[in-house]
Amino acid sequence: MTKLDLPSLRPRLLLWVLAGAIIAVIAFMALNVARDLQLLKSASSDNVQWTLSQAEVEFLEYELDLVAAEVDPDPDLDTLRQEFDIFYSRVNTLSQAGIYAELRELPEFSRNLRIVRTYLDRTVDAIDASDAEMLALLPEMRIRADDVRRNVRQLSNSGLNYFAEEADRRRNSIRVMLIQMAALVTVLLLALVLLAVYQAHLNAQNIRRRREAIEASERMNVVTGTALDAVIVSDYYGRILDYNAAAEEIFGYPAETAIGQKLGDLIVPDHFLEEHEIGMERMHRTGEKRFVGKGRVKLEAKRANGDVFPVEFAVQSAETDKGEIFIAFLRDISHRMQAERELMAARDRALAGEKAKTDFLATMSHEIRTPLNGLLGNLSLLSDTEVTDKQLRYIKNMDTSGKLLMNHISDVLDITKYDAGKLRLRPVPMSISTLLQDIVDNQSGAASANQTTLNWGWVGTSTDWISADRDRIQHILMNVIGNAVKFTQGGHVTVEAELRGALDDAPELRIAVKDTGIGMSPELQEQIFDDFMTGDSSYDRDVEGTGLGLGIAQRFVKALGGQIEVESEPGKGSTFTISFPIHPIDPPEETEKRQLTPQTIPSCDILLVEDNEINLVLAREMLTKAGHNVRVARNGQIAVDMARDCRFDLILMDISMPVMDGRGATRAIRSGDGACADVPIVALTANAVAEEQEAFLSDGMNDVLTKPLTRDGLIRIVADHVVPSVDAGQETTEPSTAVAATYLKELREALGAEALQPLLDRFQVEVEEALVFLSDHRQHTAAEIGARAHKIAGSAATLGAVDLRATLVDVERAAKAEDLPAMEKAIRALPKVWEVTRPLLRA
Repeated sequence: MTKLDLPSLRPRLLLWVLAGAIIAVIAFMALNVARDLQLLKSASSDNVQWTLSQAEVEFLEYELDLVAAEVDPDPDLDTLRQEFDIFYSRVNTLSQAGIYAELRELPEFSRNLRIVRTYLDRTVDAIDASDAEMLALLPEMRIRADDVRRNVRQLSNSGLNYFAEEADRRRNSIRVMLIQMAALVTVLLLALVLLAVYQAHLNAQNIRRRREAIEASERMNVVTGTALDAVIVSDYYGRILDYNAAAEEIFGYPAETAIGQKLGDLIVPDHFLEEHEIGMERMHRTGEKRFVGKGRVKLEAKRANGDVFPVEFAVQSAETDKGEIFIAFLRDISHRMQAERELMAARDRALAGEKAKTDFLATMSHEIRTPLNGLLGNLSLLSDTEVTDKQLRYIKNMDTSGKLLMNHISDVLDITKYDAGKLRLRPVPMSISTLLQDIVDNQSGAASANQTTLNWGWVGTSTDWISADRDRIQHILMNVIGNAVKFTQGGHVTVEAELRGALDDAPELRIAVKDTGIGMSPELQEQIFDDFMTGDSSYDRDVEGTGLGLGIAQRFVKALGGQIEVESEPGKGSTFTISFPIHPIDPPEETEKRQLTPQTIPSCDILLVEDNEINLVLAREMLTKAGHNVRVARNGQIAVDMARDCRFDLILMDISMPVMDGRGATRAIRSGDGACADVPIVALTANAVAEEQEAFLSDGMNDVLTKPLTRDGLIRIVADHVVPSVDAGQETTEPSTAVAATYLKELREALGAEALQPLLDRFQVEVEEALVFLSDHRQHTAAEIGARAHKIAGSAATLGAVDLRATLVDVERAAKAEDLPAMEKAIRALPKVWEVTRPLLRA
């Protein structure tokens, strides 16, 4: 073949190439048609549509079983659960199977699927519950099923419609392909005629592509030029190839200066430059790229003026005709870092503000209790003078008002502790029935005065003994029941207790307080649990209160893990519903109670450390009248000096004093070898915050006496810490030394029998547990025994159990000294002391 033949062969070759291409296209389209025909022929679509239809059928079967279970006296709950599981599995298939992925992108299908999924998730707990719980929930389950039935139908229909449209689309596609194939056959016959047209088309296409490439390049330049982030392109050796406007603004270099410069010399800070050069050398040597393609990284960069600032950047690489290039996107995050620092500072200020709030309330508690101490103390002294019956009545009224103010202070502190997350629960064995009866008895007088009947009872199964925080529960019920009695005139107040759930499966106690009183408007119901909310003038015209009761009650209920709700209608009464989880226990064993009488406390030498003149005079007067010798010190330093040179039987230490405070003075006395290094020290404080009182004890103090001071409180402290302990080998038959009966009387008058008895019950449980612990003392370390004895001794001192506290102190001292014989002797004496003490601890 000669060169002259080549021009004539070229069009022919092109024709064959074109014909071959057209044949290949026809074959490809034929394969696509065959594939689509096979898809239409396949049963896969039918199976998919059958699954959608079956989902609705299975839901209807589940719903029918649900209706049957509701009316059937002996329903087949297992079958109902099975039907639910089948429907649940079918919906899971629709939610997760890849074959339904496109279907799930449909808004209607996705919305209905989400609603059905939500219904299933909300129903799972009921399905998995016990038979009894499930039976109780059947009506609610049926209502939910009715509500979601329309969505199940729409779910199925939307899926079927989609696949029907998909089938139509495929048939239409096949039709189009067949038409195209016919056209291509025609084109094949006319290939020679179209060769020239095709060549022209290729030329036009090349021109268009070149134009599109130019336009794309221009668009990219516009994007990078207007981007808010700096975009820097560099070559393999770090030389800058491109540098956008944002980079000019951020780094301060104009593009004409930056392009061609090395990236490290331009923007890398001096203290990172060596590390940057090492990284570039490592990349050239090993190909390792530590930052390329690793996402966003935070580092520092340098401006033209030398300022170093934080940046966030990401680096990607690309291959070009001239080699590998790197594209870096950098963002100045100086403002964001500053905002984060300001946010952290604001958080710290908020925490400091919360602490300041707590400190403020503690300080206010101290400041309020200090004048109250003077008021109540002088009232106590005044009552011992010769006064008329009328004056004595006035004194008692003022004393009652002062104690009421103390209760309000305690309420505010309870709110603060809850809001700060420091409210502690103290579960003890308690009888719910006894508590409810005590509260009803307590409120019966007020109910009778309002000509209102007050009663309570169990609904269904009852449980008496539980382990819970009796004080908190009592506070809740006293507030709610007390309010019901106050706002009901000539009506009825009914308290219903109901146990929900099985005793062995996390039961819940529900207490409903129903009254026929004046009721509340919807607006008031929304605010009734707010602090200081007492209702409108018509609601509280004849009653008094701070409006804190229900707010505190709600906090206590939440702390117990429950909730409190109210339903009311003006003129028809209110219903408060309180529910919280409980832990049922077996009733504790009762012991025989014996009545004994108190013993007179001998005269003691006492050092009174107090800077407040009124408090000093009151405490000294009370102690002196009780027959004790009292010396005073007006600051902690004087007290340290006196305690070093002279031995006292007891030191009463104020906390807030000039020169040296009470905590510092206590540490100084305990750390020295003076005459009073081991003498009992009792804190006198108006600070009722538990954490602060624990800190006092950690400083070496033996006890805490909270202001306002009372005569009986001072005498009780002397009895607790000065009276000699009972001989371990001696029978504790003398009743007068067991319990300070006068102090119990004072507690009963201050707290009320219904509030005091839970404290005594809790203390008895703690003592019994401690006796079991100490009976096996060989299994515990001396430190553990001393700590346990110290803990119970503190409680014994608080409740006036003088002999028990003294014996526990002997155990503690012997344990700290590691004097095993003395410790065992004191431990052996404890059961006998407790046998005498326990019957006397009655409210």
